[in-house]
Amino acid sequence: MGENLSVTRPVVERAFLVGVEAKGGRNRWSIENSLAELEQLARTAGVEVVGKLTQRLDRPSPKHYLGTGKLEQLIAFKGEKGYNVVIFDDELSPRQQRTLEETIEVKVIDRTALILDIFAKQAHTREGQLQVELAQYQYLLPRLRGQWSHLERLGGGIGTRGPGESQLETDRRLIHHRIENLKVKIEAIRKHRHLYRQQRSRVGIPIVALVGYTNSGKSTLLNTLSSANQEVGDRLFATLDPLTRRITLPNKQQILLTDTVGFIHKLPPYLLAAFRATLEELMDADLLLHIVDITHKSAVQQCQTVEEILNDLGLAQKPKLIALNKIDLLPKGEELEGAITHFTQQFNMESQEVVSISAAKGWELDRLMHLISGILKAPLSQET
Repeated sequence: MGENLSVTRPVVERAFLVGVEAKGGRNRWSIENSLAELEQLARTAGVEVVGKLTQRLDRPSPKHYLGTGKLEQLIAFKGEKGYNVVIFDDELSPRQQRTLEETIEVKVIDRTALILDIFAKQAHTREGQLQVELAQYQYLLPRLRGQWSHLERLGGGIGTRGPGESQLETDRRLIHHRIENLKVKIEAIRKHRHLYRQQRSRVGIPIVALVGYTNSGKSTLLNTLSSANQEVGDRLFATLDPLTRRITLPNKQQILLTDTVGFIHKLPPYLLAAFRATLEELMDADLLLHIVDITHKSAVQQCQTVEEILNDLGLAQKPKLIALNKIDLLPKGEELEGAITHFTQQFNMESQEVVSISAAKGWELDRLMHLISGILKAPLSQET
């Protein structure tokens, strides 16, 4: 008789998504589009999305994020939808997360934790793993008290005085120590990168850095132009670790083309800080090639998000060329021309600063290379 072997299957996380739109806010993203992106993030993390809930408030509740009525509605959905995790579209305060978990009685995470989880999953190099770990610890540190809230709920008395608080302080010291250790290691990487960039500068080969919203097609373009075999996929944050390849322009000039981590709406500040060593690749670039997925319904908002992040990084004055990608997925003719016109007007750009391409099909890449050649030659002609 054969053995009766039981197979333990992993529990599938069924998520309910929640977003709040502040009335009178300056956010250009609609709550519907923001939640659609949150759903894509959840699916990238391997989570099944079973429902969504939105609310418009003057400002989120400091205790439960949601208003009372919507919170009751969310709790009622638990029986109907069978969710076992709730994902909020904004970063929650430690108090909000703690009280929400106590009220709903399921795991509660926010957009920041979800993005950090995806980054941890996608980081393959030692450098990327260190940077993600630093961001995770910086996110966790103010939330440590919640890890010991079970002691507080015991009601005090014998067995609850001291140990929890002592452990909390121990955990804080250990995390502070780990954060400092990670910063030292990342600083060493930063210095190594700086020396490497100095060597590249002495060689005198111009650097073109690919920037853009996540999943806009940067890695596909790098592959097409250089046969780099960089991993690509229709998912968010497929690329975390920078990759540089040498390519030759039509005028025989050689350039270094660098692919970097994609940006996203509501990008956690921990990640920008932790990935400073990687993002410094952009500082020394002679040209930023901003790739935009022209087919995305939030293409303008995505482009604005990237431009704002570049501005925050002090890169607003860098020479830049915008490439409207994935035109093979657009109807030909007026819609394509209208999209290009809309972008040039939206961002107050000259027509020569915007080019439409298909990285996947190789369309218009010769024109893109000629434009890059012209931009890189311009500063030299001004100096002579």
